[in-house]
Parts: sequence; C-alpha cells; structure tokens
Amino acid sequence: MIPVFDPLAQKYPSQRFPIYAAGGMVNCSVPMASAAGLDALKNGGNAIDAAVAAAAALTVTEPTDNGLGADAFAILWSEKDQKLYGLNSSGPAPMLASAEAIKNAGMDVNGAMPTYGWGPVTVPGAVKAWKELTKRFGKRSVRENLQPAIHYAKDGYAISPNEASGWQRAYSIYKKRLAASCFQAWFDTFAPDGKVPAFGDLVKLPHHANTLQLLADTETDALYTGELAQKIDAESRRFGGFLRYEDLAAYEAEWVEPLRVNYRGYEVCEIPPNGQGIVALMALNILKEFGFNEKDCKETLHRQIEALKIAFADAFAYVTDPKDKPLDYKRLLLPEYGAARAQEMTDRAQVYTHKIPPKSGTVYLCAADAEGNMISYIQSNYMGFGSGIVIPDTGIALQNRGADFSLDPNAANYLRPGKRTYHTIIPGFLMKDGLPVGPFGVMGGYMQPQGHVQVAMNFIDFHMDPQQALDAPRFQWMRDGSVTVESRFDPNLARELQRMGHDIRIDLTTGSFGRGQMIVRLPNGVLAGGTESRTDSNIACF
Repeated sequence: MIPVFDPLAQKYPSQRFPIYAAGGMVNCSVPMASAAGLDALKNGGNAIDAAVAAAAALTVTEPTDNGLGADAFAILWSEKDQKLYGLNSSGPAPMLASAEAIKNAGMDVNGAMPTYGWGPVTVPGAVKAWKELTKRFGKRSVRENLQPAIHYAKDGYAISPNEASGWQRAYSIYKKRLAASCFQAWFDTFAPDGKVPAFGDLVKLPHHANTLQLLADTETDALYTGELAQKIDAESRRFGGFLRYEDLAAYEAEWVEPLRVNYRGYEVCEIPPNGQGIVALMALNILKEFGFNEKDCKETLHRQIEALKIAFADAFAYVTDPKDKPLDYKRLLLPEYGAARAQEMTDRAQVYTHKIPPKSGTVYLCAADAEGNMISYIQSNYMGFGSGIVIPDTGIALQNRGADFSLDPNAANYLRPGKRTYHTIIPGFLMKDGLPVGPFGVMGGYMQPQGHVQVAMNFIDFHMDPQQALDAPRFQWMRDGSVTVESRFDPNLARELQRMGHDIRIDLTTGSFGRGQMIVRLPNGVLAGGTESRTDSNIACF
C-alpha cells in the first residue's frame, strides 16, 4: 500500500544546487512547461521556440495564474543580430471603455475600478506575442510549438501541489463572490460539478485543447480576426462588456528598446513603461551610491527597502501608457537623479507613498540555447484566473488587468479608451560589456521589482550562484506600508529593522514573495540555472 503524504507539509528546508548544461535550458514554474520547452529545443527549435512552447503549455498546466486571455512581455538576446530586443505585448482598454462608461454601467466599486467581471477586461496580448516571437526569431512554426500544450490539454497532465492549492483557493473565493451569470462559464470550465483538482489528479481541459488547435491552425489569428474573436465579441455584448471584435482585430504587439541601468559594471535591463520594470532600475540607480559588503545586515536591508519605496513613489506618480502621457522615462534613471534620491535616506524608515497596490498571479520563464540565444518571458492574467470571465466552450479566461486603471481624472493611470494600464509583469535581463549574461525574473504583482532588486544584488553584490540568488530569504514592502519577511528571515535582523522604524511582519507562507527563474551563461558557453524553490519549478536541459 502506498503511504499517504501531504506534499505541502514541508517540515525541513531543502537544499538545491544550480543546474549546468551545454545544449540548452528551460526554466519554468511547472515541470510540464519546462518539458514542453525542451521538446522544442530538441526538435529543431531555438530558445525563442522553447519559450513559446513553454508559455502555451503554462496556460494549460498553470491556469491559476495565466491563460489565453493574458498579456505578455519579453526581453531576448539574438545571437545572430548581437542585439537585445524587447517586446511589449500588453493589451489596451477597449475603445468603448472609459471612466464615465464604467460609472454609468454601475461597474465601479466605491469609485474605483472593479476587480471581476467585464469591467476590468482588456485586450489579451499573450497569444499575439507567441506569433510575433516565432515569426521574427523562431526556427519552428507556431503550430509545432503549440503541440505539447495541445497534448496536455487533450490527454491530461498530473497537477502539482502548489497549483492544486491555488486552484482550490480561487474556487473558494469565486464561490463566495462571483454569483452573476456571466461567471458561470468559469465554474463550468475549471470547477465542473463543483469540484476542483487535488494534487496528483489527472487534469484534462478539452475546450482549451480545441482552442489551442485552432490557434495552431491559424497562426494565432483566430483570437484576433477569426472565430474566437467573434465569440469574445458576442459574449461581451451579452453581458454589457466593452470589448469588441474591432479591438481584437486592431491589436498589435510592440517591439521596444529595453531600458538599462549600469549597476557595478552590469547592465540591468527592463521593458520600459507601461511596465513597472523601471521601479527596479530606479531602486538600483539609488543603491549604486552605497557600498554593500554583507547581505544579511540591517544597513543593507534598510537601504534596499527605502530605495524601493522611493522608486515606487515615482512610479505611482508617473508610470502609465507613454502614448497617453508622454514622458522621457530615462530622466528618472539619470545617475545624478539616483544620487540625489540616495541623499534623502536617513537611518530611519520613512514614508514615501501611500498608494495601495493589489495582489496578482503571473508566470515567468526563461530559456537559452546552444547557439547563444536567450529569452526572459512573462505572461499573466493578473489576479489569479483573472476577471472570472471565461468564454464558454473555449477555455479562454480573460485577464482583469484593467483593475489597475484609476477613475480619478487627476491620476496618471486614468482610464481612457485604447490606453494601456500600469503593468506589473516584468522580465529582467543582465548584460556585461555588451554581451548577454542571462535572463532572470521574479513573479508576483508589486513584489516583482522588489524581487528583481534582491536577486540582482544577490548575484552582483554578494556573488551568489543563480540558485542561491533565488533561494535567499526575501522581504516585501506591502500596500499598507509594512514590510513582510519570510519565516526563514533572521529574527535578529527583523528586530534591528523594527528598531529603525520599519513595521516588520512575518509571513508564514511563501507565495507572496514571488517565484523566480534565472539562467547565466558562463565564459565557456555553459549555462548555469536556478529555479524557484518556493513552488513546483524545475529546469529541463540537455
């Protein structure tokens, strides 16, 4: 008889070592997605094909955090071009959406954007990213890259512990809060007969499989100008939503130049706004004014926290769709500006912002191949499954990214038709002397730039390998001004920070501290990778 065990009852701290490989590497938050990426690498594809295959697989194997209605961003190094590229595949608000329209429809909640329903739904961009990446840099077709995802959705996959836990948590929330008929398709799709999968269960998503096959057959066009776009339009009209076929048909992803900050000889690279990657860069631009010899000391942690608070203060004031409010964001990254902001710090905690950031759900992956190509990729439905809106019989769960818009006309992120909101998901990339070091990222809403700063400093300042850089205990500045720390965090350090004025709280869970991946290319071409120990992550390589 097989013993009964609970994989979430972790009694002992585990120990992981970095993984080394020469042929190629794919790091994902779910093992099946890593395997999908490896399949692409071993069947004629490159790192970009691997990322697309893994991203498509994640919509099936981790629907609690992303889906076919998600947004995406990517930073990639093209070995052929010897150049770094950025892709912004975040969708705008529908052309019928506006602050006035939200209020007139009675969708606002105490004068703010709603979290669920059709109100916060924006144009999905992730599927378009798959096409753009494959067309410009891949070696295989979209059809080929989507085959593992189709297999998982049609024939089933075994659900992992943390994914099952997240699914149950979402179901409990939705059952209490989402009673309107527009949410019924979510329950039909993800909780048929009132049940959600437990860890180890075999999960099949047949409607999702059919949709993925249609996307494969049309090179993703079905979602934007075909049958799926028409279904989304009809469902939106049925329930008073703003999204229309015309919004989907007009959508194009945007190739952008990554923003960079020189931090101790490394270039830390992020996607420019409307994403919040600039928060990490602004914080590092401040932190480079100080010398750090020890990670686990009160001075280092205090300055990291304060620099992030300053960076968030600026981001909440300025970051939005640059097409709506043009701003030279590079001004916020000038060395002299970072130096000036650094001088504002004292040895006491200060209040720099009182904004209220929400929680979220995201998937991050990275991949590298033997040719030298590397990619940092992220996609998200925002808050868990997203808006709670699923298009019947398609498996398409639409994101609720629009929940971040403001209904205050004086706010930078004020909702306007066709505008992209402040976006939390950010891929990171490290360069040195004009050459790629590698991709990295940490998921988790407003934890993401905080995770980027901590992981980058662990690697650069404290010389940790990719796995240790991810495993090190993390802190997080929270929306109420407090700072949460993991249970593994040194209690003596926590007390020292409290004496410096920080409101320190211990979080016994790990989910809110983000989930990261990292790949570094060594001088001899060998890849060294780290993967998140806080979830079901793994590395597939050869």
